[in-house]
Amino acid sequence: MTAHLHAIGVATPDHDIHAAFIDWAGARIASAERRLFERMTRRAGIAHRWSVLPPTVTGGAPTATGGFYGDGGMPGTAARMAIYADAAPTLAIAAVEALAAQVPLAGITHLVVASCTGFVAPGLDQIVARRLGLAGSVERLLIGFMGCYAAVAALRSARHIVRSEPAARVLVIACELSTLHLQDDDRAEPLLAQLQFGDGAAAALVTADPAGFRLDRPFAATLPDSEALIRWAITDRGFAMHLSGEVPRRIAAGLADPGFRAAVTGGHDPAAIDGWAVHAGGRSILDAVQASLALAPDALDASRAVLAANGNMSSATLMFTLARLLEGSPVERGVALAFGPGLAAEGFGFGSVA
Repeated sequence: MTAHLHAIGVATPDHDIHAAFIDWAGARIASAERRLFERMTRRAGIAHRWSVLPPTVTGGAPTATGGFYGDGGMPGTAARMAIYADAAPTLAIAAVEALAAQVPLAGITHLVVASCTGFVAPGLDQIVARRLGLAGSVERLLIGFMGCYAAVAALRSARHIVRSEPAARVLVIACELSTLHLQDDDRAEPLLAQLQFGDGAAAALVTADPAGFRLDRPFAATLPDSEALIRWAITDRGFAMHLSGEVPRRIAAGLADPGFRAAVTGGHDPAAIDGWAVHAGGRSILDAVQASLALAPDALDASRAVLAANGNMSSATLMFTLARLLEGSPVERGVALAFGPGLAAEGFGFGSVA
């Protein structure tokens, strides 16, 4: 039994906060590091990042006076989670509506939701199911705090469901509100890490009916002694993200290892893979993957386009990239790949239905 990814709907908020963040962060950095920060922001490959946080009454950014972050001190975790509880379901539903404009969603039997940027109970899965009017018999799975590869876990779970229950119709959602977790800092490295993140949601339909992309073998691999490189900590002032500057180098080293590379490519020559959906975790990460696998200059165009238009939306990012590939030329042999806490690489093979 083969599972198929029929279509993906995507949604972002309408408030672009990227330029405002650069201004805010640049003013906080000591002069000795400011030139480095400015150079790295120009090289980041990001033009826009979107936030559920509204502009101020005068149109200012969340960091301006009157904004969520602009009135002295950083808001507490409770205030951030209150916004998550309200905004995450709304953004998730917008992605489902975008999906429904492409494929019929009647008869959903399973709901799989990935989100690592907030907590609420009843969960995001239950809130979305209720708002969509799904039957109480729909089986739900909530995947939390896995970070950027959570969409892989969600789609992999949908694949397993369909392979065990051929009549299943699985709705998969990834929804992340990363901009709720701005941290006050005056150092270049953590501020450059925060520079990457934006808000977004994606929704997909997975069934046994042949359409879109078939979902092939999943894979998972962990780089040894790398667990400290990507971390999230729940603090009294939101979720503090640590993204080491060593991550691209370690990814490159991992992909140079024959066993790790074989796990990612399924043993195929990277040149034989004509569809790459690599999580757009940052320009340096995409550069590391491209160089390590000696990929063609345009191989990661879909990932780079998502990064430029949205930044890193954690788990939703990979689904945005897959959505772009679904709209493009047919893929004979594809690889979806994401990196996250561990440092782990997770993904799956895919290809267009003939």
